[in-house]
Amino acid sequence: MPIQETLESSQTFLRTLAAQAAAFLPNLVAALLILAVGFFLAGRLAHLVTRAFGVSARIDQTVRGPLVAIVRYVVIIMTLVIALGQIGVQMTSLLAVLGAAGLAVGLALQGTLTNIAAGIMLLWLRPFRVGDYIETQNFAGRVHEIGLFVSHLETFDGLFVFAPNSTLWNVWMRNHSRAASRLLAWQVTVPRDMPFEEVRQALIEAWRREGADGRLSEPVAFLDQLTADAQVLVLRGRVTEGETATAQRRIAEAIRLSFAQRFGEGREPKAIQRIVPADSDPSRYLGRDEAPEANPVLVNDRPEAPAQGVVSAPGA
Repeated sequence: MPIQETLESSQTFLRTLAAQAAAFLPNLVAALLILAVGFFLAGRLAHLVTRAFGVSARIDQTVRGPLVAIVRYVVIIMTLVIALGQIGVQMTSLLAVLGAAGLAVGLALQGTLTNIAAGIMLLWLRPFRVGDYIETQNFAGRVHEIGLFVSHLETFDGLFVFAPNSTLWNVWMRNHSRAASRLLAWQVTVPRDMPFEEVRQALIEAWRREGADGRLSEPVAFLDQLTADAQVLVLRGRVTEGETATAQRRIAEAIRLSFAQRFGEGREPKAIQRIVPADSDPSRYLGRDEAPEANPVLVNDRPEAPAQGVVSAPGA
């Protein structure tokens, strides 16, 4: 008798299990189809958005990558929610589980969340854009993509740099492509007996001849040092953005050719060297109108300073 009851119970359990499986199987198949269609639509929609951004010039190239990623992830998340609802998962319980799991994952992936926050700040404040050449204390390169987690750069010699966003946000940075022009200077050493004014004119002519197409502007040549057997002049001017590398290669050659044409082959400069002024002391390369002005309120209205022309009496 007990054996017969056990068999009946087992048969009842199997029939119930089969009935539940028959009822659950269509929902499972539907959930799998929803997942397949959702992932396909996410990739397809991301592709269409990328093509739309390529046609339209209104969307900045810097934010195109993150926007495409956001669109794809939103579609994937909605697909997962619909698929879980199809198989009977209660959203209230699911949100509670996701909240606890999110807290645990957030604690475990603090660095990743830092990169996301840094990526959002980079996209919001735009210290650089796609196509800019930037320099940090760790590396330098041209920006190809700014993502939510990492940015892709390429160095001048063709190396790929996979840079987490936090390494770009939390350090100092130089953007070589941000300004419309850049100030460059060359130090030219010539013999002491060469006429100064003719040397200065030769430097100016070299600059103007090389920049006849408008790439170079504002040439200035002045005496920087005078020694017993040489005079050192500085030629400086502005170069339009994107032409700095060409100017660095060709200005020295243009100076040498200008001296050869004006003074002869044997009267070339002793040395031609490009110099970069220190950030802390650019006064040698700035004119009076370019130099920063002191705040007259801070300079002239100090409470402890006596008025000009007034002498304080002793004991006053």
